[in-house]
Amino acid sequence: MDLKNKTIAITGAARGLGAAMGRRLAASGAHLALVDLDVDALEATREACADAGAASVRSYQANIVDELQTEDLFANIAADFGALHGLVNNAGVTRDALTVKFKDGEFVSKMSLAQWQLVLDVNLTGVFLCGREAALRMVELGCKGCIINISSISRGGNMGQINYSATKAGAQSMAVVWSKEFARYGIRAASIAPGFVATEMVMGMKREARERMTRGIPVGRMGEPDEIARTVQFIFENDYVNGRCIEVDGGQRL
Repeated sequence: MDLKNKTIAITGAARGLGAAMGRRLAASGAHLALVDLDVDALEATREACADAGAASVRSYQANIVDELQTEDLFANIAADFGALHGLVNNAGVTRDALTVKFKDGEFVSKMSLAQWQLVLDVNLTGVFLCGREAALRMVELGCKGCIINISSISRGGNMGQINYSATKAGAQSMAVVWSKEFARYGIRAASIAPGFVATEMVMGMKREARERMTRGIPVGRMGEPDEIARTVQFIFENDYVNGRCIEVDGGQRL
């Protein structure tokens, strides 16, 4: 798929990976629909994408956990652009904790249902709702294209992240299902599993914590947001990538 003048929606676009994806796709001349809850940060991303060469760019505030808001979101995108050729399901949250924690034989804490449910709501239900609505609009508009889910190295199971790991495994699995269900309409689906990436959130951690994270990466450094964005671009542009998860992790294995 040639990205020039194609309409691509990106969730979680206000900062980090989503903002990097927006800038990268903007430079290819795409029309962009940027989605997030943080209006101020989203506006900064919109301006950066416009400066980077986007054919056009609009921002949308929406809570992707809410079914009605998500339905309205994609209806508005379809009405505003008259087309939809791609979606990057990037929005996600973490609420890390051990399932149960003991110290010296004494119970300390457990992951709360609220911690579990919030991560599932955003990372799994939100991905489902956005993928469903994007596919619906793409078929109705006769637009061939691709849906990309952002999974994670943690999809294989990471200590202290049972909620996050479960959702990222689910995001990868959903892409496989969609690659089979939507192919008849000319719509591909794939996923990306990033390792540790130097986003604003990660770089805000204590240096000692970042150094511990980096020691386990064979290439000796964290990934850059644009390296994930380049992988997004590759999947969109390569029409034979379908149903697969591309690992971008510097060779790290959890």
